[in-house]
Amino acid sequence: MSGVKELGYVVYEVSSLTDWEHFGVELLGMQLGERTGDGFTLRTDEKAHRWVVTEGPADDLVATGYEVSDATALEALVAKVRAAGLEVTEGDAALAAARKVEQIFVTADPMGNRVELVTGLADAATPFSSAKLLGGFVTGAGGAGHQVLLAHGVSRETYLAFYIDLLGFRISDIIVEELAPGIVADLIFLHCNGRHHTVAFGDMPHTKKTHHFMVEVQDIRDVGLAYDRCMDAKQPFEMTLGMHPNDHMFSFYVFTPSGFSVEYGWGGLVIDEETWEVKTLDRLHSWGHRPSSVVAELLAAAPAPAPAPHEEDH
Repeated sequence: MSGVKELGYVVYEVSSLTDWEHFGVELLGMQLGERTGDGFTLRTDEKAHRWVVTEGPADDLVATGYEVSDATALEALVAKVRAAGLEVTEGDAALAAARKVEQIFVTADPMGNRVELVTGLADAATPFSSAKLLGGFVTGAGGAGHQVLLAHGVSRETYLAFYIDLLGFRISDIIVEELAPGIVADLIFLHCNGRHHTVAFGDMPHTKKTHHFMVEVQDIRDVGLAYDRCMDAKQPFEMTLGMHPNDHMFSFYVFTPSGFSVEYGWGGLVIDEETWEVKTLDRLHSWGHRPSSVVAELLAAAPAPAPAPHEEDH
């Protein structure tokens, strides 16, 4: 197979390195990888990094690294993308060293998102260690996690031609939900390994290239602990605890210092390619995942509890 096998890493450009280091390490429980000339890296497993954080004004995703199994498969994939008329350039030794990979080729998807096709993402010199987690993050064959990207007016046919026909992704499912009269959420979810989805797309009114990145933990208690850490730090939430009907992820959504979100979850479904059936669902959330503003209004409107009875009233 010449397609991508997993999402290896993401690169973000952020305006506040200090806020991001605190967010990633202290709140999410990641491990600081190394400090670079323009930022730092974050680890979630044995790999040298999964997130590359660089300083700049974008406050958004600037690149996604998709890993391919070996040099032969990478060569075949690059040839396929070029045959489709897309520009692909080979990254130089400096870029390969910065990304900690053996080989790297750079292209762009139809929305203009930078896509880095790589082999040989290196392991770190030391084991992964988090001072905050009871367990670890779920990566391995499922890659670093998943991300939801914004289509920004590009037709589904166009971006699926890139991700499915060229990169080798497969459709997991589709969710179409009418959120309000005339307002419809229509998302499509794609996988390249057992993780229910590695990338999903929706054409929502959102100024960023990315809506969120999902990290999954091995221990359900770590979802609750991270939830409390974010709440205690007054980090703004996008959505409260809840669960999705398609990937069964138990999670919450918290805003990063750059304004897009991280989904922090546990228990995601693993796809069996032999038996999986593509379906269209009619809701984004099985339960929960309420916007923080809605929860605040509900709590503010709730009646005050009745005073506890005095002992002499018994």
